[in-house]
Amino acid sequence: MKAVGLLSGGLDSMLAVKVLQEQGIEVIGVTFESPFFGSGRARRAARALRVPLRVVDITEELLEVVRRPKHGRGSGMNPCIDCHALMLRRAAEVMREEGAAFLFTGEVLGQRPFSQTRGALRLVERESGQEGLVLRPLSAKLLPETLPERRGWVDRSRLLDLRGRGRKRQMELAERYGIEEYPSPAGGCLLTDPAYARRLKDLLEHQEEVKRRDLEILKVGRHLRISPRTKVVVGRNARENEEILRWEEKGDLVMEAEAYPGPTCLIPGGGNERDWEQAAAICLRYSDAPKDRPGRVLCHGRWEGTVETSALPPEECEPLLI
Repeated sequence: MKAVGLLSGGLDSMLAVKVLQEQGIEVIGVTFESPFFGSGRARRAARALRVPLRVVDITEELLEVVRRPKHGRGSGMNPCIDCHALMLRRAAEVMREEGAAFLFTGEVLGQRPFSQTRGALRLVERESGQEGLVLRPLSAKLLPETLPERRGWVDRSRLLDLRGRGRKRQMELAERYGIEEYPSPAGGCLLTDPAYARRLKDLLEHQEEVKRRDLEILKVGRHLRISPRTKVVVGRNARENEEILRWEEKGDLVMEAEAYPGPTCLIPGGGNERDWEQAAAICLRYSDAPKDRPGRVLCHGRWEGTVETSALPPEECEPLLI
């Protein structure tokens, strides 16, 4: 018997693998990548568990889900139910390719109030088109029987009845299975991060066509919205300045204070020419240039030249921060 499991790299997903391996079931892990989360934890977990891992990039599909979630969002920009349904659909493709019989996850009933209630778990299955084929080994005894249990592929009596947010039983199981290293239960999804979520919301409100670069650069620097067409990304240190330049594309406008240390400032797509002077004033605001007299800002990219202006006062700059 072979099963495909969603392996996040967290302790719960690792325990789900162990519970099924105990029953002699061959396990293949699948994990997902996007600008909102990576696969590093899952790769480390797969090595520790000695299971094969398929890594699937779902950026384009997930962006559409984030933009127009059918079942709403959590506290940030996280459409957890729609996202989990997407992951199960893609995992089902791996299941068919690998000749596996069913899917499983490390979800625990009641652990997350939005996405791991009984109703949410049923909804995710229905939306994914995999009703009856998704086993949750850690809470299976508290949930309706799945097809793998009814057909005897899995022994239900050897599955678990974990519930809620407590971690004591998981930690005891980790010791029993010899799992010594595992990450804290804090989520690794940027869509739940308040600062990133604000920036993403602003991006989607002002830009119809969004590329991966646009999502990656949300992680870097300060972001200030001058107008619907103009946003300035301001590096906070040398590393961020380098990162900003790494994401520069044709048509962008880059600004740096002349003769003084300071940030690299990027206007994606160049913005509106009428906003360039204010963008230059922002650049001076965060540089070491004197604030009591005008300074010069060098520009390159969409336009080559120099803007002379005064640093934007803090009380005018702060309201522009996203």
